[in-house]
Amino acid sequence: MSIHDMKMTSVTTEAVTLNVEEEGSGAPALVFVHYWGGSARTWTAVMDRLASTNRCVAIDQRGWGRSEAPASDCAIRDLADDALAVIAALELDDYLLVGHSMGGKVAQVVAGDRPAGLRGVVLIAPAPAAPAAPITDEFREQLLGAYLTRDGVLEGLEIVGSYEGLSPELREQVVSDSMAGAPQAREAWPNTMISEDVSSALAGIDVPVLVLGADHDPIEPVSLLAEHVVARIAGAALEVISDSGHLIPLEQPQQVADRITAFVDRLPQPPLPAPRRAVPRPNQQEATE
Repeated sequence: MSIHDMKMTSVTTEAVTLNVEEEGSGAPALVFVHYWGGSARTWTAVMDRLASTNRCVAIDQRGWGRSEAPASDCAIRDLADDALAVIAALELDDYLLVGHSMGGKVAQVVAGDRPAGLRGVVLIAPAPAAPAAPITDEFREQLLGAYLTRDGVLEGLEIVGSYEGLSPELREQVVSDSMAGAPQAREAWPNTMISEDVSSALAGIDVPVLVLGADHDPIEPVSLLAEHVVARIAGAALEVISDSGHLIPLEQPQQVADRITAFVDRLPQPPLPAPRRAVPRPNQQEATE
């Protein structure tokens, strides 16, 4: 498989029209939700490795990639509802959610809704449901300015520990995706969503959860994930990706794909549909006499 095998479609909600990229076939489907500054193509290398066995669906979240921007600021709940709208529109009835960073926070809210067909969740360097520490005004200002210039994005890659792990082509992809985000989308995470406490959703999660952290991630380090994500989700398991900073799907797509495949193999099989009972046709008895 390659990016040339991708199929693009759109899903229109009450608020926005979302771009969706699909590749491959097979169950369960894998629904990918990207980080703040990313796009559906953040997942291309991961999807290429999984498309021979699973239908892969990647969403451009509102205001990113080819999706429409929201009319105003938005909340984690809005992004969760967008993901649910895509799942419903594509009629997915057996699927996993895979969320990275901001997308991981979104995935926790979706899973807390217990939507039909959800078999499991993979959270990759996820933002915790509740902030692990207060968000200072200084940090918020840094984030608000991070995607305004090419140099700012490249500086951010060094801060998140992902610069050396990316090829020059992937660095340019990150720059392009980050700077192409609509102002509403760029500003929503620093202004509101990063500070949102959506931990009330965690009690509703009733499917297996795998959390993947990276050994060189200074943004969501493994120790933070253990304390603020894994410990708060019943039955969640933590595994560590080696030689990676925060942008794990871009830096280590093979490790991510391998962990997802192993996780899928461990999941309980979905229940078989109940056998259909034969219903006699009208006047069937008379017809056979």
